[in-house]
Amino acid sequence: MNNIIRKWIFLLLLSLIWGSSFILIKKGLIGLTPLQLGSYRIVISSIIIFLFGFKSLRGLNKKKWKWLAISGFLGSFFPSFLFAYAELEVDSAIASVLNSLVPLNTLILGYLFFKIKSNGFQIIGVIIGFIGAIFLILEGYVINPNNNYNYSVLIILATLMYAANVNIIKRYLSDIRPLTITVANFTTIIIPSLLVLIFSGGFDNVTISNSSFFPSLGFVVVLSFFGTALAKILFNTLIQISTPVFASSVTYLMPLVALGWGILDSEVFSINQGLASLLILSGIYLSNKRNKKDR
Repeated sequence: MNNIIRKWIFLLLLSLIWGSSFILIKKGLIGLTPLQLGSYRIVISSIIIFLFGFKSLRGLNKKKWKWLAISGFLGSFFPSFLFAYAELEVDSAIASVLNSLVPLNTLILGYLFFKIKSNGFQIIGVIIGFIGAIFLILEGYVINPNNNYNYSVLIILATLMYAANVNIIKRYLSDIRPLTITVANFTTIIIPSLLVLIFSGGFDNVTISNSSFFPSLGFVVVLSFFGTALAKILFNTLIQISTPVFASSVTYLMPLVALGWGILDSEVFSINQGLASLLILSGIYLSNKRNKKDR
């Protein structure tokens, strides 16, 4: 199977997996706090990943650990908590649309810090995408006045971290196997996550009286296996066989999956929010478009 077919298969799989992650976070928050959900997610994912791939760390160049640690914190640790806090106030479908800013932020950070040139289409795409994000947030205030859409800033911050991670993997870790990158990432963040879990009272919830704990933990287990462990390996592979912007374009299809789950869960999604989402996706499309002389 050639790389063109492989990268599209990986893109579709990741869209289905990550598009379902937002509703799983929402359900997990019923019985867990954001700190508990984020730390359980990382700890469980780490255990799963270590069972399958810990041996892959053998012979890893020690000089790479700095970038692997940075990649772990930016690509997994901080976003796990940021999204959990954000979904206390922001609907899962809206969270997925805002998450689609990752390709635009990948482009911006690539230009500012990684010397990746941008063309006119891409600059216009960035502008359109951010206008769409602003409209989407403002419309959220209108149709959900009881929700605090200031929490949307946490999602935007997470997308900046994801974008930085994509560029770091492509620039500094492209010679390392995707499984090794994933195992190393979680090796660097499992101890901090355990500490967060302990001090947030995560183990105190394991009581019969807390009837919502185990169902919520079940959602987090599913999220950890598919949305974190398996997806991270697929995503790291996709980055290496494609480009940073193409890999982050998984967010094209994720909102469609998340929107479907949101509708099934009785979330409100207005026509204006749909138009704002189209603006964001149009911006992403343009950010992937190249001038004729660049083709």
